Amino acid sequence: MSFLRRFFGSSSSSSWLRALVICFCLASTFLIFSKPDNNNSVQNEEQSITSKRINQALQLLETTRQRNEELKQMIENLMSEKMDNNSAQKLIQKLDYNIRNPISMGRVMRSYDSINCNEPSLEYELMRRRIQNNIGELWNYFSSELGKIRKKVERAVPELQHEINSVLILGAEHKRSLLSDMERMRELDGYEDWRHQESKDLSDLVQKRLHYLQHPPDCSKARKLVCKLNKGCGYGCQLHHVVYCFIVAYATERTLILKSRGWRYHKGGWEEVFHPVSDSCVDADGVHANSWPGRPDSQVLVLPIIDSLVPRPPYLPLAIPEDLSSRLRRLHGDPIVWWVGQFLKYLLRPQKSIKNFLISGASKLGWSKPIVGIHVRRTDKVGTEAAFHSIEEYMTHVEDYFLTLETNGTTVPRRIFLASDDARVIDEARKKYPQYEVIGDSEVARLAGVSTRYTDNALYGIVLDIHLLSLSDYLVCTFSSQVCRIAYEIMQTLYPDAAHRFKSLDDIYYYGGQNSHNRQAVISHEARNHDEIHMRIEDMVGVAGNHWNGFSKGKNMRTNQIGLFPSFKVNDKVETVKLPTYPNA
Repeated sequence: MSFLRRFFGSSSSSSWLRALVICFCLASTFLIFSKPDNNNSVQNEEQSITSKRINQALQLLETTRQRNEELKQMIENLMSEKMDNNSAQKLIQKLDYNIRNPISMGRVMRSYDSINCNEPSLEYELMRRRIQNNIGELWNYFSSELGKIRKKVERAVPELQHEINSVLILGAEHKRSLLSDMERMRELDGYEDWRHQESKDLSDLVQKRLHYLQHPPDCSKARKLVCKLNKGCGYGCQLHHVVYCFIVAYATERTLILKSRGWRYHKGGWEEVFHPVSDSCVDADGVHANSWPGRPDSQVLVLPIIDSLVPRPPYLPLAIPEDLSSRLRRLHGDPIVWWVGQFLKYLLRPQKSIKNFLISGASKLGWSKPIVGIHVRRTDKVGTEAAFHSIEEYMTHVEDYFLTLETNGTTVPRRIFLASDDARVIDEARKKYPQYEVIGDSEVARLAGVSTRYTDNALYGIVLDIHLLSLSDYLVCTFSSQVCRIAYEIMQTLYPDAAHRFKSLDDIYYYGGQNSHNRQAVISHEARNHDEIHMRIEDMVGVAGNHWNGFSKGKNMRTNQIGLFPSFKVNDKVETVKLPTYPNA
């Protein structure tokens, strides 16, 4: 409706349409009469045809003017909100017919679009991103397969190794060129202004809704959801716990009450580090509280951790609101990451002292762009939740990123920001990669160790690490780490679409405790061996992970087969759920 209001709502709409058609007629007349022709009979015939065309154009103009007035009146009626639902539905159907009718409005709308074509179609954006993703998947497959062949022949036919290496080197250059071309195409397709404006508009809308939810007119009567911050896990995990609470609060139209006194990271609580989640409604004292799911008339609900949530509602990640889904799918390559990022944007508003600390911390480190953020998780995660990855594995992808930037012949300074819970990693990177400017704080890394993790200084260090990682141009990390996923989620609030600005050495993106992650087959697949699964077009596949070798692992929901399938043969299934739209916000 916002587009229709903009197009028809102003008093100049009719004038614009009339002017558009008249310009078309005049231009056609000029072109026809300006043709050199010495044959009078032919000229007379052309004049007669032209006269008929002008009359037809004038008739079309009059029809268009009448239709425009009808449409304006219908929109005014719809906006008046004084009609019943049946009448509104009839008007919407009539409005839809008039807009789609090629005789009445089609030509004018196409002329308007040809002049003001500043919004991409959903199909264009989906296809552009699919091509970009599949360039990476194609390279993953061929580089992995050639790597296997190289290992097989290194003893039997050692001379082939050089040839295979040459193919891999040129193939990588080809891949970087394609990705650079795709990025350049995005910059030149004429839609960047729309992407930035749409990103701002959507973010502003969600932030207004969250503010409205957290500031009810009468706190004593407001429905509330109590969330206890001290989940028994690390900082990134606790942030995701609060986001989950906030999503449930949004879905149930309850003001979030965050209980944070005695927080293991900062005893004074959340409000001494970040702004309160509400300025006017901060407790649920004096009201009987029910445990989840409570009753319909429960004023206060206490929410358990996501792992213990029974029953599980459909609006948990990876679902997004139905009313925003069409806009989000067009704008963003991974809408759920954008959605989570909006909650973090509201939650992580630093107090003035913390904000000053972040600014001075970045300045002291000499942080500047262009820069790649690297997060290396070691200590308690390695050997339990994640595998060990050497610094060389990270730097391979860092170098590839900078080489892609330099495809057009420019020279880019090699700079990385390295965050870790192991101080030795920063020293190792500086020794092994002297051609890189390695920005990192060994003291922050030391404080991130298990024995000193739950202190104020350690908290400030992890807040700074995540802040600088999110500001980076590109992330190389392991998505098994919640710290890296938090940084990636925050990054989405800084760009219209930063879904592709990462390389994970292990997991695909996920949200702890999420509902199922499904992808839909768009190309059929016949299993070639016992490790692979069959797929028909439109089969739904529950995804377990990407092996980054051209294949992903999952379960075909139709056949219950579990195994590998080519990653390029599926598209993500964006889950949507009907949620409150907060019209009063």
